[in-house]
Amino acid sequence: MEPPKDLDQLHEEVGRRLAVSGQRYTGGRRALVDVLATAQRPLTLRDIVLLVPELPQSSAYRNLDALREGGIVYRISAGGDRAHFELAESLLGHHHHLICVSCGTIEDMRLDGKLEDEVDRALVGAAGQAGFTPLRHSLDLYGECSDCGDEA
Repeated sequence: MEPPKDLDQLHEEVGRRLAVSGQRYTGGRRALVDVLATAQRPLTLRDIVLLVPELPQSSAYRNLDALREGGIVYRISAGGDRAHFELAESLLGHHHHLICVSCGTIEDMRLDGKLEDEVDRALVGAAGQAGFTPLRHSLDLYGECSDCGDEA
């Protein structure tokens, strides 16, 4: 499925998915989808609360959990208590992550189409040799961001 092209299409798709799962698309959930859609990277709960101050932390967390259950939001663990949240890949488009092991920052990373196809072929080949049937892949690179790397 092709990701939504604009915020109106995104909200329409999110509303549809939540309705299918028996949930309502409330104003708080809509605010969370807005902030995650425009963030350009996965966000921590703290980031989200700073960007949507009208939504108390407990409400933000409850709504993120409901969106996660509805297949709208994906939770990424960067180790320890550093959970990040982003819209599901079916809404954002296929991408990978750069994860800083020092500060826990996560950045989105997209490969060009040709390289993505090569990675996919290599993974399918390796999986096939192991008798494994792949459905999808994700690639997370762990290292240090430019801010933490500069401290060395």
